[in-house]
Parts: sequence; C-alpha cells; structure tokens
Amino acid sequence: MLERERIIEIVVAVAAVLLMLGVMIGIGSEYGGNGQAMSTDGGEMLVIAIVGFILLLTAVGIALAFVLNDPEDGLEADDDPDAQSAA
Repeated sequence: MLERERIIEIVVAVAAVLLMLGVMIGIGSEYGGNGQAMSTDGGEMLVIAIVGFILLLTAVGIALAFVLNDPEDGLEADDDPDAQSAA
C-alpha cells in the first residue's frame, strides 16, 4: 500500500497534467482545427501555457514540500549539528 504522502503527490501531479492537457486542447480547438494549421496567436498561447505549467508545478512542488514535511524526518535546521555550532 502506498503512503499517504505519496498518494497526495500522485493526485496533485495527475491533476496538474490533466489541467495542462485541457488547456492545450482548448487552445488547439480555439486557434486551429478543421484540418488547418494553428495561427500565430495560438502558438503564442501554447508557449504561455507551457511556461504557466512550469511555474504551476514549481509552486506545487514548493507547497508540497512545506505541507508534507514531517519534523521526524530530520530535515529541520535545528536538528543539524553544523548549524548549531555555527551560531
């Protein structure tokens, strides 16, 4: 059985990918279709969608890192002996 954190990560990743696919399909149907090539505006919109997807996944990754961080993992700065000796 998968851990709770892993299931949350999978659900969020799949939701982000489905959102991206939906946006790409929407752009394709709006700026192209019927056997014709996509317009220049459609290409620009696709580039914006890809950049937005990258920024979205970055924000989601940072948010998940904070939400799913357990103090027992030893990832806290207070648990680091080097950080304590430097103070």
